[in-house]
Amino acid sequence: MPIPTLKTILKHQNQCRVIGSRFKTSSVQYVASRFRDPTFEKLMDKYKNLLKVIAIQDLILANPTNNPPSVSLDFLSRLSQKLHLNRGAASFLRKYPHIFHIFYDPNKFQTFCRLTDAAMRVSRQEAEAINASLDVVVDRLVRLLSMSTTKSLPLRAVFKVWRELGLPDDFEDSIISGNSHIFKLVDAHEPNTHILMLTDEMRDKRFVACVENWRVMECCRENSAVDRTEIRYSFKHSYPPGMRLVRDFKAKVKEWQRLPYVGPYEEMGEKKRSKAGIMGLEKRAVAIVHEFLSLTVERMVEVEKISHFRKSLAIDLNIRDLFLDHPGMFYLSTKGKRHTVFLREGYERGCLIDPNPVYNARRKLLDLVVLGRHAMLINNESRWS
Repeated sequence: MPIPTLKTILKHQNQCRVIGSRFKTSSVQYVASRFRDPTFEKLMDKYKNLLKVIAIQDLILANPTNNPPSVSLDFLSRLSQKLHLNRGAASFLRKYPHIFHIFYDPNKFQTFCRLTDAAMRVSRQEAEAINASLDVVVDRLVRLLSMSTTKSLPLRAVFKVWRELGLPDDFEDSIISGNSHIFKLVDAHEPNTHILMLTDEMRDKRFVACVENWRVMECCRENSAVDRTEIRYSFKHSYPPGMRLVRDFKAKVKEWQRLPYVGPYEEMGEKKRSKAGIMGLEKRAVAIVHEFLSLTVERMVEVEKISHFRKSLAIDLNIRDLFLDHPGMFYLSTKGKRHTVFLREGYERGCLIDPNPVYNARRKLLDLVVLGRHAMLINNESRWS
């Protein structure tokens, strides 16, 4: 079981005092009661439907034998519960006529669903963007493996975040087998399980963490008044408008910023169980998840997915607590029955500050989701006017 951080323990104790001795505060209640950022919540309102659209899109594209690729409505209806389509598959598909086209096949006596031309264009653009950035993808995967204490990861954990890392569908062949001088697969002790490892020549490669580049840029800015000793161990912090920061909280953040730690690509050494040692372990864990999020295409990931890396990355703390304890760096959303964490510094007004081609293609699909049936209704009204 991961240990909660010191700050989280104090927070939970304080909240219990406020509520009263008759009640206990669960972590779920704690998440629900924290300060909400309306910008990220609005973004997740869109994303929760986008994830359902992507799940159906993947099922359609997995049937290339059909021309065009399609799946039967009966098949999707049987998966409604698994796909969280509360009102059924047909009702959900009709909400997005810019993405899905429902048609009847008289030869098979069945109703099918395919992607519209607009959705197919977006899908091709994403695939082309991924294929054009394979060097970047390889670098992301090498960095992720380099953060592991053994320079290796369970392949099933990588499968959990293949889309977040911008890996192609066939990454086992195109990325892993195609770069045998960098990666190797070995059998694990468990049946049907493989371990992805770096080759010996890649194990000693050194990387600079994303946060270190930010520190250099802060110091090199024109008319910069940054104290190099103050920023040496710091991370970028920002808070949403309306969030009141009490003096005690500001003082603790300032103290935490000055705390030395071992970086995500450095050897950890012996763990110390003193108060200072535990705080150092916490800061290292924050550095690891910060770097993990920096490697993702959209600077976001589901907490459940990143938890699969906890053991390999030697994170002994509760990952969700880390995100909650550092609201200036991370934002945790619970929309759509899932916990999703965003890297705050990567976003401004709900958009990625430094977008990449894969993100831009996925954003176009999100635009079609947001459009819903709106444009169709306008076209129908103009046709009858």
